Amino acid sequence: MNKFKEKMTLNPIMTFIILIFITIVVSGVLSLLGTSATYDQIDRAGNYVRTLETVNSLFNFSGIKEIFTNTVSNFAAFAPLVMLIIILFGIGIMEKSGFLKTVFRVLTKRVKKNTVTFFLVLISMVSSIAGDLGFVVFIPISALLFLHGRRNPLIGIIASFAAMTAGSGLSILFTSMDSTLLSATLLGTSVVDSSYVLGASVFVFIMTVATFITSIIITMITEGIIAPKMSKYEFEEVEEVPLGKSEYRGLILALGAGFIYLVIFIYNIIPGLPFSGNLLENSGEFYIDKLFSFNSFFSNGSVFVITILFVIWGLFYGIGAKTIKNNNDVSHCLGHSLDGTGRTIVYIFFAATFISIFKATNIGIVVMAALTNFFGTLAFQGFSMVVVLFLISLISSIFLPSPITRWAMISGVAVPMMMNAGISPEYAQVIFRFGGAFMGLTPLFAYFIIYLAYMEKYNQEERPIALFQAIRLQLPYSLAVAGALLVIIIIWYLVGLPIGIEGATVL
Repeated sequence: MNKFKEKMTLNPIMTFIILIFITIVVSGVLSLLGTSATYDQIDRAGNYVRTLETVNSLFNFSGIKEIFTNTVSNFAAFAPLVMLIIILFGIGIMEKSGFLKTVFRVLTKRVKKNTVTFFLVLISMVSSIAGDLGFVVFIPISALLFLHGRRNPLIGIIASFAAMTAGSGLSILFTSMDSTLLSATLLGTSVVDSSYVLGASVFVFIMTVATFITSIIITMITEGIIAPKMSKYEFEEVEEVPLGKSEYRGLILALGAGFIYLVIFIYNIIPGLPFSGNLLENSGEFYIDKLFSFNSFFSNGSVFVITILFVIWGLFYGIGAKTIKNNNDVSHCLGHSLDGTGRTIVYIFFAATFISIFKATNIGIVVMAALTNFFGTLAFQGFSMVVVLFLISLISSIFLPSPITRWAMISGVAVPMMMNAGISPEYAQVIFRFGGAFMGLTPLFAYFIIYLAYMEKYNQEERPIALFQAIRLQLPYSLAVAGALLVIIIIWYLVGLPIGIEGATVL
């Protein structure tokens, strides 16, 4: 990492403290100046409502009081922290028992490093089907994958995070995020055509193409730009011995137990079979809503479901390979990945505080409201509207990472305007989703801190990895993917290709 180091490296904790003070002061100045923005929103009755958003000042006594009052509760409720700690139970037993090392050796044996990177990137990207769970699963596992492959684990962390952020709007499968955004899209269509219908397969063609192209781009950047710039990683001297009968016995036992667990679980999320579908939320319209809606079992229990699977794999492997011999070994394995996480928790505390303070100022919402209002005043048609919506999505994702909030604000303006210009609402949603490629460039994204903390965990340099240094490492991915996705959007528009089954580019 020496080539990335600066003469003076500011510790991420100090960076967050500075950002917190800057945010508080800026909120006071903007509030004093009366900074605000208005935009049109569609209510449930299909009528436009003029909405005013203003900046809330925290640079006063009441603001400081609010910060001191809510900091502890905001940290305790910070989802990445809770998810990470629970997932680490499962990752710890898989790692300590030797399961992960054996699996990685079997899977990567005689496989080129580019191929390993490509499949890590692709799987990380597709993990969006489970929402944000991928960030707390694949960032730690990607580090271990590269570590056991005798490569710098920082490369795996960087590539996996890039796949899940630069490719955040991509998925071969219809996700719960797509379904949620589709509801806002349909609300926007009601202004022009109340009978417009959208299904779960309307994005499948363009999403599939974009997912594979993006995976290739991220792999090329990782192997061609990032990996060569990484410092030589010092590995522990461990004698590499061939896998023996005990390792294979443990692997077979672990995979068998995991298979039984998955069969039982999957049977209970399949509707229509005898005694099945017990874990579905049947009030959802699409199957993905029944599986991942806000009140569904999997949405609320997915972290624990995956953790139990990891524990089963690690435990049964340890029993078969005789690396786990008693209950004390089980306890030590469960806590293995939590060793040395003190700095990670400190990082998360300051990141959570910064994010909660920025949200309280309402600056991100005001920026989005201003961009929405700007889009509504455009006199552009067709191609220009496509490009502008994409750029607005890119810019707004830095200040307001949540795509649900952003699309809820702009869809009421963008969808009717684009429909009147002959552009389909489903294509408008695709443009917006592709515009999430800059999400990995902002510390306001909650899971950015997981990426930064794991970078530091495997950092062997004396100086810490600075926050803006971590952002710079993501910059090539974000720019390249954004450019590629824009090209795909333009090609689909100019040629008039269908974006999916019954999904059109133009009306």
